[in-house]
This record gives sequence, C-alpha cells and structure tokens, in this order.
Amino acid sequence: MKKIFFLLTFLLTAYLPLQAQKTDDFVKTNGHTFTLKGKPYYYIGTNYWYGGLLGSTGQGGNRARLIKELDLLKKTGVNNLRVLAGAEGPNNQPYRVSPGLLMAPGQYNDTLLAGLDFLLAEMGKRDMKAVLYLNNAWEWSGGFSQYVNWNTKVAIPYALANNNDWASFMKYSGQFHQCAPCKQQFEDHAKFMLSRTNQFTNQKYTADPVIMAWQIANEPRAFSMANVPAYSQWIKSMAALIKSLDPNHLVSTGSEGSHGSEGSMDVFKQVHTDPNIDYFTMHIWPRNWGWLDNKNIGGSLDSALIKTTQYMDRHMAFAREQKKPIVLEEFGLQRDNNEFSPAATTTHRDRYYQQLFARVLSSAKEKDALAGANFWAFNGTARPNPTRHFWQPGDDLMGDPPQEEQGLYGVFDTDSTMPLIKKYSKKVRKAGTKKKQR
Repeated sequence: MKKIFFLLTFLLTAYLPLQAQKTDDFVKTNGHTFTLKGKPYYYIGTNYWYGGLLGSTGQGGNRARLIKELDLLKKTGVNNLRVLAGAEGPNNQPYRVSPGLLMAPGQYNDTLLAGLDFLLAEMGKRDMKAVLYLNNAWEWSGGFSQYVNWNTKVAIPYALANNNDWASFMKYSGQFHQCAPCKQQFEDHAKFMLSRTNQFTNQKYTADPVIMAWQIANEPRAFSMANVPAYSQWIKSMAALIKSLDPNHLVSTGSEGSHGSEGSMDVFKQVHTDPNIDYFTMHIWPRNWGWLDNKNIGGSLDSALIKTTQYMDRHMAFAREQKKPIVLEEFGLQRDNNEFSPAATTTHRDRYYQQLFARVLSSAKEKDALAGANFWAFNGTARPNPTRHFWQPGDDLMGDPPQEEQGLYGVFDTDSTMPLIKKYSKKVRKAGTKKKQR
C-alpha cells in the first residue's frame, strides 16, 4: 500500500508542474499587457496570411519555401504571424486567391486544412505564435460577400471590375449582418475550425499554445450606420461563442479601429466594450486613407506620421481605459515612386516603419498598452510575375493580396526593411522582459 501511495505522490508531483508549464505556454492578458511564460510579451510580427496555403501539398503549396521563410523570420526575430484560416470558394472569381478552403457551406478542402496543420506544426518547432482570422471583409478571399452570394444568388459587384465602385461592393457585403443563414453558416465554420485536431501534432486546436488568438475577421465592418446595431450584436455573439468553445485562447475582432467603425471612435468603443474581447486591434493605411500624396510621398510623409501618431494615441487611450492590450496589426507603405519590383528602394517605407517600431519599443520599456505591431506583409522569397501586376493562379503567393498590385506593400527578403525589422524585434523582445524603466 505504501508503494502505491508513493507512486501516486510521485506521479502527481511530476504531473502538476507539467500542467502549469503547458498553461504558461499560452499568451494571456494581465491588464493592458500580454504575458507569456509569466513575463510581459511584446513583439514585432508580420502578416503571413497565405502561410496555410504554402503548407499544403496541393495547388499553391510549397512546403520547402514555407520552411525556408519560417527560418528566415525566426532569424529576423519575427515570432508572431497573423494568418488567414482559409479562403472561401469558388475558385473562378476575379481578384480572389485560390484554391479556397470552404468551397460551399460545410464543404472543405482537406488539402488546405492539412496545410494549416503543417504551418502550425512548423511554427511550434520555432516557438512562434499565430493569430488566426476566420473571415474577411474584402473580396480577395471571399469573406462576407461570398456568404451573401451563397444565400442570395446575386452576383458579387467586385469593385475592381466596376471602376473601383467600393460603395456598391460594401452595400452588397453589408447584407451579411441582416442575413440569418449567412451568420449561421459562418458560426458553423467557426465551430468546425475550433473543433479541429492537428494531424501532424495530434494536438487539438483549442489546446495548442502555438495559437495566440482567434480573430473574428480581417477588418470586419458594419458597412453602414444603419447596420451598426446588428454588427455590434454579431461581433459580441461571435466573441462569446469562441470563448465558450475555447477558454485557452484570446479573442480579438480584427478591426481597423475607428476607420473601420464608420469613422466613429464611439462606434468602435461601443462594439469593443465586451468582456469576451481580450484585446483590441487597429490598422493604419496612409495611402488608402488619403494621408499620403502618391505624387509626393517624401513631401507628405511627415504629415502622414502626425496623423498616424494621433490615430494610435486615441486607440491606445481607450485600451488603457479598458485595461486591455492593443496591437497595431496591419500597416504598410508603398515602395518608392510607387513601384512594385523588389529592385525598387523603400526609403520612405523604412522611415515609416522605424517610427512605428520605435513606438512599440517605447511601450515595451514602459509596459504600456501597445503590445505589438504586425507589418503588412511578408513577401519573403516570392517574386512578382513580370508580365502582369495582379496575381493569377500559378504565380507566387505573397503578402500583397490578389486585389492589389503584387509588390505594392509586401516586404521581400532582399528589402532594406529586413535589417530594420531585425533590429527592432530584438530590442522589443529584450525591453519587454525587463522591468519598467523609472
């Protein structure tokens, strides 16, 4: 009997620290800071939305490239990747990445599911964290508009195919929030993804510490003030659903901030004041938002930086007030002279990045609410097709999505931006683990 008692005591003693260590491997929040392994977690990360596609063995897959690029990111100090958890089909739509993961409600491409499994398994080997987003406001991966199309059978009015008519596209996509079957199908998709077990690690997604957070969508919007109540209710119900299915991981919305909240900081606050939303996000696009003069990038950059600082200040103040972290999870600046080639210089972009990285570094030193920054996006070893500006199946996948010129914002492995990223990644990581400066 004594032998059994001592054996049980030994096993329990060994088991408890193991469980504590596993729990410690998840990113958590402590007030307005993230923590990892009991220490503050600040980071410089990137958007690598196509990582799951590269991880597949089907169309678009390239595991050798994926492994090479993950090694490069690890060497650069980038250990936080924001990834699309699959595009919607069909695969014959303009300005849309293919192949899709969800070909129709409930119909999945198993090869791409395995690709996402492979990506997460390889990230785990490199001690990286993933933010997985489940939907998209824009047409380049299907997103809200595809759910509307499945249920209304009305053709999607693609903006780029209709003289950049974004108003009609957004009006169409805004039907999602009034479409009960659309919302149910997306809810079913979320449940499906959260119930998955990684075939390479035998780890349930809900128990995988490689995943930092589930994100409801990339840049979710109400698409009109009239839709705000339905949009707010939908965001909060989805956050609650994800939390009920997965208490281990963080939940965020993927919002741009006030710009994606009908231009209203009050709408952003109203939607995000919810206990199931663990941290806030903001995106900043100086060119797209009219803060930067395309014909005079250098001359308008100072003004864009001032507007950027003001935008960040407003959202960081809200994060401090709510005692939650905030991440600048998308930002980008075009290459010099609006060129797309990897041979083009990135003088202005490097200056812009440096200012934002320095802001994260300051926050890490002061243990402030700005917890990280994921630049948009990593192009890695990909190269644009020299015969066209927009992506077509068979071209290299890169961070610039199919609706944008390939090479517009993405960071190539040969860019002068890479040493800058490495420099600040190291500084931010080191500052984050130190005590607050006095």
